[in-house]
Amino acid sequence: MIAPLTLRIRELARLKNAVILGHSYQTPDVLFGVADHRGDSLGLSKIARDTDADVIVFCGVKFMGETAKILSPSKTVLLPDPDAGCSLSESITGLDVRRLRAIHPDAAFVCYVNTSAQVKAECDVVCTSANALAIVEAVPQRKVVFLPDRFMAANLRPLTSKEIIGYDGRCIVHETFSSDSLTAWRRAVPGVRILVHTESPDDVVALADLAGGTGDMVDYVRKSSASDFMLVTECGLTDRLRIEFPDKHFIGTCVMCPHMKRVDLRKILQVLEAPRPEQVVTIPMDVSERALRAIDRMFELTAKGADGSRPHSNTGESTRLCD
Repeated sequence: MIAPLTLRIRELARLKNAVILGHSYQTPDVLFGVADHRGDSLGLSKIARDTDADVIVFCGVKFMGETAKILSPSKTVLLPDPDAGCSLSESITGLDVRRLRAIHPDAAFVCYVNTSAQVKAECDVVCTSANALAIVEAVPQRKVVFLPDRFMAANLRPLTSKEIIGYDGRCIVHETFSSDSLTAWRRAVPGVRILVHTESPDDVVALADLAGGTGDMVDYVRKSSASDFMLVTECGLTDRLRIEFPDKHFIGTCVMCPHMKRVDLRKILQVLEAPRPEQVVTIPMDVSERALRAIDRMFELTAKGADGSRPHSNTGESTRLCD
């Protein structure tokens, strides 16, 4: 039986021509109860851009709502909890990027999609966890300032001849995983496939059967013939895949993101019924336009051959990485 709260949310979304987007780290009641689409931040923003919805309810954190607004400037973008932040996104500001540009005037500035609109506006091109290497290789400069994740930068360095200059941004979820715990699980469960997010430390990534983003992990599980998986990422993705792939076994560790878990059904209902001003995403036009140029540059580079295919697999199972 569908709960009255879920029914009310669905009915309001229909009446207001709203699409509800659920990031994979949300709880199952959000992802499978009310979300029209499940996925990663950029993938969901592209879906919202291409729908005929007037309103986008983004069940995620602040930078995700901003990305959706950048790609859909004429649509109303709502955040059920506008205080849901991100340690990685908040580790850097637009002013920090300008200061770095003064130090490295000859470098390309590549920023991860997990950044604010202000930071995207100050960079040359945006990337995802899946196409980061392809974008780094595609920019003409030999020196690349990669922002803001220190671990993603470290994971890129062995894969390219370019000079990668990093920053000290970190995700409070992915920085906590250790290589010791992964080694212990491999011994305990022979044949387990370990899927690691590239925001993790390089010694953790080195032990992975696949290193990538949330979309990569979903795709890998879908295509793999293996039965046992460990997802080294936020707990919500494991919850999601246990529902979507009931015939497969998900074991081991995860870390919960307190920011992602701020969103719940009651907040979704409230933002649909009567959004408060702070729940409506607004971005200054000049910032939005410059941020869009950086995102469009990513699309241009991928169209020219930086297609995001970056298999990072130690098992021989090839996978096409997505954002």
